[in-house]
Amino acid sequence: MQLNGVPPTMDQVKALALTNYGHFTSMLTEDGRVRGLSLHMQRLARDCRLLFDIDLDIDQVRHYIRQALVDQAPRTVARVTVYDPTIELGTIGSDANPYVLVTTRAAGTGAPGPLRLQASSYRREMPAVKHIGLFGALRCRRTAQREGFDDVLFLNQDGTISEIATSNIGFVRDGGIVWPRSEWLTGITMTLLNQALDEPIHTEPVTLTDLPAMEFVFATNAATGIRPVVSVDDQSWPIDHPTLEKLRDLYADIPAEQL
Repeated sequence: MQLNGVPPTMDQVKALALTNYGHFTSMLTEDGRVRGLSLHMQRLARDCRLLFDIDLDIDQVRHYIRQALVDQAPRTVARVTVYDPTIELGTIGSDANPYVLVTTRAAGTGAPGPLRLQASSYRREMPAVKHIGLFGALRCRRTAQREGFDDVLFLNQDGTISEIATSNIGFVRDGGIVWPRSEWLTGITMTLLNQALDEPIHTEPVTLTDLPAMEFVFATNAATGIRPVVSVDDQSWPIDHPTLEKLRDLYADIPAEQL
């Protein structure tokens, strides 16, 4: 854990727990390279301007990430959190001086297993921003896991599907990929796949009643890539659909960028 390139003090870290105002992105690093690195940096710059009215120094952020990866495993998940450790609840309107916190964890090995999802009515605040206000999403995930599922699938008030707690969801119908039309966080892996696919990108409102017509369902996430979804509530799908390997191969062929 490094804050602006040095170990943080307890006072600096406690702002994350007590004020909890900021944004982040998480990325899989492999030998110092990241798929979609430019997109991650664009996300950080955009969200910093939205939340703090500050232009983030992206070159400095990349330096902090490189520094944090020294002596780490070749495959490591790096999370970059941007927040101001001096802002408190009562002074949230102050001019900000955001710091960059880089934390690392070991990346999983092997292909991730299939997901069993529980549908739940919930909408994240500012869905387009990857902010650190995760209480509602994690509360829904906890409820799902306590009831035997792996994660939660969010439904809007009108019953349309939006996203998984920390992943995007995609569907395959009649051989083509369908993304739900909704407010959600535009994922890096989702964006990279859309750029690499040699077929039209199709989005439409999707509800639970549409699920029986889907041939295959998958989740996308920067840390885990493409992961099959085996079920949503009591609707299930096979996990050996040829689209899974197609998407995984397509994603694996996307060149990674040097940090």
